[in-house]
Amino acid sequence: MTETVKSPCINVCALDDDDVCVGCFRSMREITDWSEYSNDRKREVVAQARQRMKRRYNLA
Repeated sequence: MTETVKSPCINVCALDDDDVCVGCFRSMREITDWSEYSNDRKREVVAQARQRMKRRYNLA
């Protein structure tokens, strides 16, 4: 059985000017649609959020 991908939410819920959460780096759309996503889509969202965080903090 495949384990469900857990939400990356860290309970720091605030959106920046681009409607991206400053805690988990998901977009508002990704947050609201999370429960409807397949595990594959959830993994994609987590990867995209990680990239947003790296860009925000200028990490390699």
